[in-house]
Amino acid sequence: MALKNGKWVWFNGKFVPWEEATVHVGVHALHYGSSVFEGIRSYETKDGPAIFCLDQHLERLFGSCKIYRIEIPFSKDELRRAIVELVARNGHRACYIRPLVFRGLGGFNLDPRVDCPVEVAILTIEWGAYLGKEALEQGVDVGVSTWFRMAPNTYPALAKAGGHYTNSQLIAMEAHDRGYMEGIALDIFGYVSEGSGENIFIVQDGTLYTPPLSASILGGVTRRCVMTLAGDLGIPVREEPISRERLYLADEAFFTGTAAEITPIRSVDGIPVGEGKRGPITRRLQEEFFGIVRGEIPDRHGWLTPIPYPAGLGEGAH
Repeated sequence: MALKNGKWVWFNGKFVPWEEATVHVGVHALHYGSSVFEGIRSYETKDGPAIFCLDQHLERLFGSCKIYRIEIPFSKDELRRAIVELVARNGHRACYIRPLVFRGLGGFNLDPRVDCPVEVAILTIEWGAYLGKEALEQGVDVGVSTWFRMAPNTYPALAKAGGHYTNSQLIAMEAHDRGYMEGIALDIFGYVSEGSGENIFIVQDGTLYTPPLSASILGGVTRRCVMTLAGDLGIPVREEPISRERLYLADEAFFTGTAAEITPIRSVDGIPVGEGKRGPITRRLQEEFFGIVRGEIPDRHGWLTPIPYPAGLGEGAH
């Protein structure tokens, strides 16, 4: 699927044309995966574009850098302003935003702090539903992966680091080779962890369950928002270990994530989940979520950052 990229990229403090935002093949991140990043969405609302949970994503970005001892040469406020202006400059009605912090060109030491500079880039693309627009209603077929998530004290699961996603690639490729839209990974103790790039929830007897942070999951921003929305709707939420077989016995199941948003799971390992289609609780959560991010329901939790500039501001500026 061809993606429409923004005309401008914010790169180390400057707006540069997309095709000029390049790096040398010797950068540390390219060889060792020493990067951290975020995925953020901006949605089209009746009042113009608005970025979803911008501050929460920036908080996680800085947390990932803290874990990996990466000193970002810009403040949160500077990156926040850069993201808002970049969306405006690129004239997007809706888009996916990718801030990236990485170790640049220097040496090849595994401790890169000595001679590898820290670089920061932000780019935008126009990207629809990650697992397909129809999946938001019809759901997706998934399989439990043979690949596990990382063990405690190996890779820090709470950091959204580029190198971690080699594991995610193996999960995703295996799922596609087996005819599934996505894979679900278990943790090293055999409990459900997450998808290749999504958190997971199941519904049983009217209660929402999701794996705890200790199950080698990324602390998802959308995951947290869904838990908040469930509380608003009076739906009980529990964070607890989930055994594999509970996926088969669940009344409903769904993925959450910035890219995946709220995507129903209709089958696991060929076994229908519930009635094999989107369930009523999943639908209610979707209605609340999409109603808020699209500006159709009041933003009662302050999740949206409106873009205050006219679309296309500064088309000719650097």
